[in-house]
Amino acid sequence: MARTFEDKRSAHQKIAAGLRRQITRGDLAPGAQLPSTPMLMEQFRVAGTTVQKALVMLKEEDLLVGQPGKGVYVKGSTQQAISPAVYMPPTAPEEPYRWISEAEKRGQHGSLKLLEVAVVTPPHEVRQAFGLDEKGQALLRKQVLLLDDEPTELARSYYPLNLAEGTAMMERRRIRGGTPALLSELGFPPREFVDEVSSEIPTEDEVVALELPKDMPIMLTFRVVYSDGERPIEVSLLAKAAHRYRMRYRLAVS
Repeated sequence: MARTFEDKRSAHQKIAAGLRRQITRGDLAPGAQLPSTPMLMEQFRVAGTTVQKALVMLKEEDLLVGQPGKGVYVKGSTQQAISPAVYMPPTAPEEPYRWISEAEKRGQHGSLKLLEVAVVTPPHEVRQAFGLDEKGQALLRKQVLLLDDEPTELARSYYPLNLAEGTAMMERRRIRGGTPALLSELGFPPREFVDEVSSEIPTEDEVVALELPKDMPIMLTFRVVYSDGERPIEVSLLAKAAHRYRMRYRLAVS
C-alpha cells in the first residue's frame, strides 16, 4: 500500500513557499510584477486574506515590495552562490580580505564586523575536532560578514590555544591579512578543509545577527581546516540565511 503524507502547513505558508522558490531560482526575476490579488486568489483557490498573508511573509524576507497603486514586484534576486574554496588561500598583508576583494569582483561592497574574541569552552563537535576533553578551551573569534551592508554570514571560528596564545588572534581587532595569513606565518598554512552543511532552525543569536525574518531556516556549515600532517588549525560554525544564499562547490572527478 502506497504511503500518503499531507503537508500540514497553512495555505499562506504553502503559497509563500511556491512563490519563494520561483524567486530564489530565477523563475520570477527581479523587477517582475506578480499577478494581482484576484488572479492569485483564483490560481490558488483561496481567500484574499490568505494571499495577503503569503505576500506579507515574502515582503518581510525582503523578496517582494509593494508599490501603491501599481502592484507587488520582486525585489530580491536569485540566490547568490558563494564558493567557499576561493576564501581559503592566505591573503598577502598588503591585500584586502578575500571577503572584500571577492565582493568587489561581483560589484558588491563587502565588510566585516568583529563581535567577540574570547577564550571559551567550545561546543562538543569543536572539542572533538581539536581532540579536547570536556573542559578543554579554545580561542573564539566571532564576526558578522556583510554584503552591501546586509548581514550575510555569522562566523564563529575556534583556534587551538597553543597556536593562538601570544599572537594577534588573541586581541579584539582585525588581523592584517586574516587568520589564514597569520597561521601561515606561524608555520601552519591551510592545506585542506572539510565542510558539513546542514539546514537548521536558527538560534536567537543567529536570528539577531543575520536579521532573519520569522521562521526562516539557516544553512549551517561546520568546517574543519587542516594544515600539514592533517593538523586541525581552525574549526568554524558558519551560519547563512537560507533564502538568500547557496553554496557552490566545484570538485574534480578523478
